[in-house]
Amino acid sequence: MTSIQEISRENISILAHLATQLWTDTHFDEMSEHFEEVLLAEHPTAFLLLQDQKPIGFIELSVRQDYVEGAEDMPVAYVEGIYVDNVFRKKGLAIQLIHKAEQWARSQGYTQLCSDSELANSGSIIFHQKAGFEEVGRIVCFVKNLN
Repeated sequence: MTSIQEISRENISILAHLATQLWTDTHFDEMSEHFEEVLLAEHPTAFLLLQDQKPIGFIELSVRQDYVEGAEDMPVAYVEGIYVDNVFRKKGLAIQLIHKAEQWARSQGYTQLCSDSELANSGSIIFHQKAGFEEVGRIVCFVKNLN
């Protein structure tokens, strides 16, 4: 049985562990501190996905006030990250997280849910399309070091 829990003090360490699976260049302590901040923030939130009481995924949401590519109505709810353990993928569970995000966004008065993906992450792009997101642009980012 699948269930979804909103972020709480009790599940921060679980969220932090799962986040290190998504963002592999981060550390557990860093993500624990991050989710502590999310818990205390005014608008951002996260939801933990459980399958038979076992944590298998999460979605982190924020509110972006400034510019978001393609957004028509600012501020917007924004998917900062979504993750489902490999064993449980392609079973519609991530879509359940998106639906929860949509409910949360509507309850906060937002009219759009936005997200992004790396250009090379074809799996994420396909997922977003299946979840009902519309692609609004592609960018390549540049940095020039001046030292």
